[in-house]
Amino acid sequence: MNATAVRDISGLSLRDRVSEEEWKVRVDLAAAYRLAHLYGWTTTLIYNHISARIPGPDHHFLLNPFGLRWDEVTASNLVKIDLEGNILDDTPYKINNAGYTIHSAIHGAREDAVCVIHTHTEAGMAVSALSDGLIFTNQDSMMFYGHVAYHEFEGIALDLSERERLVGDLGDNKVMILKNHGLLTTGMSVADAWVQMYFLEKVCSAQLSLMAAAPAGGGIHHPSREVCEHTAKQYDDSGCGEREWPALLRQLDDVTTDYKY
Repeated sequence: MNATAVRDISGLSLRDRVSEEEWKVRVDLAAAYRLAHLYGWTTTLIYNHISARIPGPDHHFLLNPFGLRWDEVTASNLVKIDLEGNILDDTPYKINNAGYTIHSAIHGAREDAVCVIHTHTEAGMAVSALSDGLIFTNQDSMMFYGHVAYHEFEGIALDLSERERLVGDLGDNKVMILKNHGLLTTGMSVADAWVQMYFLEKVCSAQLSLMAAAPAGGGIHHPSREVCEHTAKQYDDSGCGEREWPALLRQLDDVTTDYKY
């Protein structure tokens, strides 16, 4: 299915049929999918998911149309659902049930989790299977120091009872490593969650390279807890996403702009 076919099957643009606030979220979320594809995070074909909550009291949120590649996602073909999984759009598309389980759990429990990203990159899956999880051996990794939660693997996330355990394990953290599974980030905006995932993916890749260079753990320098805490606070104070997002959108627009329709 080419990009033209995707737009045709999705019908006309929703631009004039939704609020300004919803449309902005739709465009940002479609951009997040396209940028994730551009950065090589789509290693599981049509699977994995990024969601964003629409402003308002109803906790409605958007997910990718199941069956499309991430580079086929547009602002108009994103699927709007409620916390019970009901599809609220007139759309030919369905949603990924595992995606619904994970994202509805977090959107229902965390007001600050406007966007949730879940990936199965090679680096993320590898670090998720390490008994020590993420280690803090470089500056970028320290942005996550004290902010990473872990959730035990329970199989494919189709059991709705897992939602309670997911949010319990996540707590008030912005980042979670799903053991033997993959990575998850949350953000107060699409930009926030996306940039968090960019750095989480980057430091997971760096960790694997470091472990390959020093497989027995010898020769690895571990900064002190005090330095890690100080660096994490510096990152917390500087915010995440809003400075980087305009540059990322310009990069995407150099490749394609059809995600905006």
